[in-house]
Amino acid sequence: MIQQEGPGWRLAKDSSRSNFSIIIGGDRWAIELNSQEWNSLVPIVIELIEQHQKIKTQLMPEESICLEMEKPPWWACLEGDQSSWSMQLILEGNGSDLRGFEAYWPIPAAQAIANAMRTMWDSSP
Repeated sequence: MIQQEGPGWRLAKDSSRSNFSIIIGGDRWAIELNSQEWNSLVPIVIELIEQHQKIKTQLMPEESICLEMEKPPWWACLEGDQSSWSMQLILEGNGSDLRGFEAYWPIPAAQAIANAMRTMWDSSP
């Protein structure tokens, strides 16, 4: 089992579980993801962070930004300024075939879990 956590966030992967092997969480909440949900989530988070990296130099120190992206079944949003941001995720359910949930991490937990997601993603075979 791989587990990382910090103030306001948690990320774990248990390869011995065949379904719902990834756990993401925040303050007082967590949800298990299956590999399909995980594999569709992380690229969106990475892309939003890369967009923020490109845009942040164009922002004034007091200026804020909201970046949104939708790639079904996910909707994701980074909201903040040049140096810090919060993150919101929505997994959209479609009736009985797919569950749905909303997740939110405030500053600085959002950056910490996003970095942990990237590290876990990059280290996966």
